[in-house]
Amino acid sequence: MKVWFMALLVLFVTACQPLTEMRKDEIITAVGTASISTQRGDTDEEKRVRAMRASKVEAYRELAEQVYGLRISGLTGVDDQSLGEDRSNGAVDGIIRGAEVVRSYPVGDSYVTEMRLDLKKMTKMKSFGESYNVPRNEQIIY
Repeated sequence: MKVWFMALLVLFVTACQPLTEMRKDEIITAVGTASISTQRGDTDEEKRVRAMRASKVEAYRELAEQVYGLRISGLTGVDDQSLGEDRSNGAVDGIIRGAEVVRSYPVGDSYVTEMRLDLKKMTKMKSFGESYNVPRNEQIIY
């Protein structure tokens, strides 16, 4: 009986192992893009700088989606047996620390920023400081 139990236990434990080797590197990458011509600004240079910043924020958002996931909410309404209102929203919230810009360059009317994040480095940086909620624009800080 003990032999059968041990064989079953070994079989169960080995069945939980992945069939393929997991990625050993803990580096994730993200790409952010932003249109130059749609940016506000008086000069082309100001629009380009704004597009650079927007593409960087977009890349950070993509990193946050990969690390923390994307929260999806949806609403569907039926009125008199026909589809009335159908909405879905996505949101991501998280703190990304230690990300590095790999490349930032223009492509046609867009600006592209490529970033990478070492998850081990980000985990290590969590111990360096507290994170605080950033107040909304309508809140006053004194």
